[in-house]
Amino acid sequence: MVETALVKAVRTGLLACAALAACVPTGNAPPYDAGPTPSSAPTYKPSANVMTAPFEDTFDRPDAGEGTWAPFGADASSGGLVLDGGATAADAGRGDAGRGLLATASDAAGDAAFGDAMALSFDAAPEAAAPSAGGLGPNWTQVRTSAWRIEGGKLCVQNAKNHGVWLNRTLPVNARIEFDATAHSDDGDIKAELWGDGYSAATGTSYTNASSYLAILGGWKNTTHVLARLNEHGGDRKAIMVDKDSDDPRQRAVMKGQTYHFKVERTDGKTVKWSVDGVDYFSWTDALPLAGHGHDHFGFNEWEAKVCFDNVKITPL
Repeated sequence: MVETALVKAVRTGLLACAALAACVPTGNAPPYDAGPTPSSAPTYKPSANVMTAPFEDTFDRPDAGEGTWAPFGADASSGGLVLDGGATAADAGRGDAGRGLLATASDAAGDAAFGDAMALSFDAAPEAAAPSAGGLGPNWTQVRTSAWRIEGGKLCVQNAKNHGVWLNRTLPVNARIEFDATAHSDDGDIKAELWGDGYSAATGTSYTNASSYLAILGGWKNTTHVLARLNEHGGDRKAIMVDKDSDDPRQRAVMKGQTYHFKVERTDGKTVKWSVDGVDYFSWTDALPLAGHGHDHFGFNEWEAKVCFDNVKITPL
């Protein structure tokens, strides 16, 4: 039978399609013909030992003194940290039983010095935390730094270089977090970490690998207020630029010596709201909320400017 031109064209097209396997799927094609599937959201893992009662800390305890910091491994009895009065890091507080605290040893010598004492890891953290030195007490852990200390009944810091301090309590998905903060320089730079992993810190100059939401008032030399997710420089961050000529109170710079009251809360499992002195700054409804195991701790952070924190209150919601 002689093929018509139309039949020949159709048959030729089908053969070519089958050979190349590159035809565009029809409208009722099965899902696996529709191209690559978007990556799925991270699996939510419930947290253990979640706090059910409010937590408060006024930091009203003896000042930490100046102390000195030696490299890990220099003093096996203290892990390198020698406090005023002869106290060692082992005496400075180990945190609650649910979160054994470790000093981070960055080299083999440090590891050997700690020996079996380093078995008290928590949650198999990839980077262990430094001892709760600086007079912080058992509820707080500073990570790979000795910059955090108690001064005049406040938790103060300077030159931490994005090595923060974490509260050793496990947050529920929904909570209200309140605290007071005071900048002691014109650079501002008041920073808190919300729903993070409780043990990590920056591994480079820029804090692009956080585990939390970051609330930053007067960041970048007091030029920007930011609510960020995982990366304080991220393109998805919410930001308000400081403008001294604006009538909007949210655009004011942080004033040296002025105490600000922060409130951050999440009530629906996905929307983080942040206000300062009763003024709403940001509200972020996250399609992939940071929640559950690995995103269930609160902490403070800082770069260079001196900042002090006080009157922490966390209320499960």
